[in-house]
Amino acid sequence: MSGHILEIRHLSKAFGSHAVLKDIDFTVDKGDVTTIIGASGSGKSTLLRCINLLETLTTGEILFHGQDVTKGKINPSAYRAKVGMVFQSFNLFSNMTVLANCMIGQQKVSHVKKEEARQRALYYLNKVGMAPYINARPDQISGGQKQRVAIARALAMEPEVLLFDEPTSALDPEMVGEVLDVMKSLAKDNMTMLVVTHEMAFARDVSTHVVYMADGVIEEEGPPAKIFTNPDNQRTREFLKRVLNS
Repeated sequence: MSGHILEIRHLSKAFGSHAVLKDIDFTVDKGDVTTIIGASGSGKSTLLRCINLLETLTTGEILFHGQDVTKGKINPSAYRAKVGMVFQSFNLFSNMTVLANCMIGQQKVSHVKKEEARQRALYYLNKVGMAPYINARPDQISGGQKQRVAIARALAMEPEVLLFDEPTSALDPEMVGEVLDVMKSLAKDNMTMLVVTHEMAFARDVSTHVVYMADGVIEEEGPPAKIFTNPDNQRTREFLKRVLNS
């Protein structure tokens, strides 16, 4: 068995006759912070949704510790507890408090007892700086605070991997930093993360591996220093020149 946590093998995804992802291959190891960059429409978010089993892939395999999770022999909810996801639109339950949002998944999916779920939720809410807001509802806090709660909720499931789908794109500019600071802290704690992002400074300075996608394919991947200073691919060079000079 390989030492990879996740292996994406020959993954393709089509909606009707439109191929969104074509023959995607890469691996994720423990402690990796892999960022996926590329223009809008390149297939980045669809790839993350396939990995989280929110989309059914057309062909290929997704291996979690060597087991193909696409074959129907694994419980999707149990898998998502181990491979958590943070969405750009937060996806919090509006009728629940911040604390309850961070407890419900533990209780319903992982069958954690109520008091343990509460203590775990409080621990991770404190970790992301949201402990003072445990009794607030989502409509009473800012976008940046909602995203930090969403991260705490995912962490409370104690996943092995966290997927982030453009976690700052729905935020006002002044709120982006507070979410990126939490993600930087997680990286320092050796949290394994797969991040779709337009935040190039985060990709360059925090990630251990960068994947550049265009038109549904991986054009280039490698260490941030290589991708950002000396990319091999002409499309990578043009994309970075465009986004870094804008």
